[in-house]
Amino acid sequence: MSERVYNKTLIRMDLKFGRITPEEARARQYELLRDGRIWRAFINGYAKRGFVVFDGETTSKEEVLEKLRDFEPEVTSIGRLTVAELVESSYSWNNILSKA
Repeated sequence: MSERVYNKTLIRMDLKFGRITPEEARARQYELLRDGRIWRAFINGYAKRGFVVFDGETTSKEEVLEKLRDFEPEVTSIGRLTVAELVESSYSWNNILSKA
């Protein structure tokens, strides 16, 4: 990836859901990830929590929330991160080192 892509700013939106089942969570997570404008999505149907990382230049917060409307989403936090930070946070050693 080019330096320009690594420095691109993304938006991470953490969510809490009023109602959602594990099966619905898996299906909706898959639907979200099929959209090329969404970089990362995780929805836990048991904990009724999740997050979506998306490109704010091509997708709006309202558009993401509309896709989740059936599950009564509540935004718990919104933050910004770069593609480089997203990639680095995905490395498996981060999970190991944080527990050491």
